[in-house]
Amino acid sequence: MLSFKIRHLAVLSLALTLIAAGCSSNNTANNAGSKAPASSGSTEPTAADTDVKADKLDIKVSFYPMYEFTKNIAGDLADVETLIPAGVEPHDWEPTAQDMAEISAADILVYNGAGMEGWAQQVIGSASGTPLIVVEASKGLNIMEGVEEEEADHTGAEDDHAHEEGEHTDEQGGHTDEGHDHGGLDPHVWLAPSLAIKEVQTITAALSAASPENASTFKSNSDAYIAKLEQLDRDFKEGLKDTKRKDFITQHAAFGYLAKEYGLTQVPIAGLSPEQEPSAAQMAGIVEFAKAHDVKTIFFETLVSSSVADTVAREIGAKTAVLNPIEGLTDEDRSSNLDYLSIMRKNLEALKTALNE
Repeated sequence: MLSFKIRHLAVLSLALTLIAAGCSSNNTANNAGSKAPASSGSTEPTAADTDVKADKLDIKVSFYPMYEFTKNIAGDLADVETLIPAGVEPHDWEPTAQDMAEISAADILVYNGAGMEGWAQQVIGSASGTPLIVVEASKGLNIMEGVEEEEADHTGAEDDHAHEEGEHTDEQGGHTDEGHDHGGLDPHVWLAPSLAIKEVQTITAALSAASPENASTFKSNSDAYIAKLEQLDRDFKEGLKDTKRKDFITQHAAFGYLAKEYGLTQVPIAGLSPEQEPSAAQMAGIVEFAKAHDVKTIFFETLVSSSVADTVAREIGAKTAVLNPIEGLTDEDRSSNLDYLSIMRKNLEALKTALNE
């Protein structure tokens, strides 16, 4: 582990610099007011909840899936803390000066990447010169282009979305967090269990490099968790291979990787942003598509309003149901002790129901 005195001085210096900068910024003040305390029943502690023990790795993670994956690998050998508070939509969150100081004081930062955490490069830049190890879990994966609002002409949705979901960036591991012309990159790789496995492997390698003396334990924990993800992947393949239909309508374009892995077609009402309001033309196009394909279920998600899905469902006489992108746990999720694996199984059951109507 690093020298406590050196770390203490480095962190104190950085914290004072950041806090001074924050005092001159209205944006920092606004952000500080938006950070909600974690629920007492939360299984994902935030950075403010825990005093780090000196003999453990201090790991900060961006949002819930990264917590789930990292905690299952690290077990009791690390204090793993989520930066984005429970119940907060990750796309809306920005770090405060205090958050940035805490990240710089940590041993490891784990984030998804591919544009999910728009603040990541700023934080990483601020931590330069500290011993922080940065882990981009999606590094090395083929990242798909996202669906831009203007692209959602659903009158020809089957052809359009089959093209979009099969289109990957050319670079392996060379993607950045900056947006691209057509809606940016689609960061939702964790929603395909086969890709979640790869993220777990990337995190495992980083933790093992940071703490070689614990590498065998990390590998053992990782192997056990990957076995569960492999079973989940098999269940998705089996459950979705013979459904009556292959297209499903979602409020948010979060399920492109899941659709591609299991031979489905995601038809999003709007683009990558979960709070994006569709245009009148988009709404008309999605209604036309739903009627033409006799769609009986419109999916919405947790953490954001279901109003758009409700509107489409009323227009075509369909029902709504949850398809959870697992960007964070709700109070209900935590009180029910749900986690990534159990929520993904609920997603599988919801898809099986909708695709067999």
